[in-house]
Amino acid sequence: MGRMGGTASAEIDAPIDEVWAVVEDVLTAPEWQGGLVSMSALERDGEGRATLVETENDIKVRHVKTEVRFQYAPPARLGWTQEKGDLKSVEGAWELEDLGDGRTRATYTLDSDPGRIIGMLIRGPVESVIRSMLVNARPGELKARVEGGG
Repeated sequence: MGRMGGTASAEIDAPIDEVWAVVEDVLTAPEWQGGLVSMSALERDGEGRATLVETENDIKVRHVKTEVRFQYAPPARLGWTQEKGDLKSVEGAWELEDLGDGRTRATYTLDSDPGRIIGMLIRGPVESVIRSMLVNARPGELKARVEGGG
């Protein structure tokens, strides 16, 4: 298996600043993102935002741990890149677009290479389940979190 990832979007009935407040609060993501077991800050920037974070994800076939570095560009983009971990590579981003009238388009992008060993575990139907959980579901989860106020 090679690279895994994709892009998914959702329109959210909230202004971009409200959506950004949820996106930039990366340590609360396990409360609303399926498969994300835990996140803990290893480093913070001058504004107190987590910049290097250890994550644990349940990808159905096993739990994987990674250290990812976040890059903040408020209120439009939050990017991240794996610095070390169980996967060969991971890069991702939230991109937010102000649609006017208090609406925001949120686009989630993930590009990962699970590496040979984990890649052998993620095949066929399991791959589509994982992709659905790690990419396709994210914008809807963000929409529910922002609009539901949860």
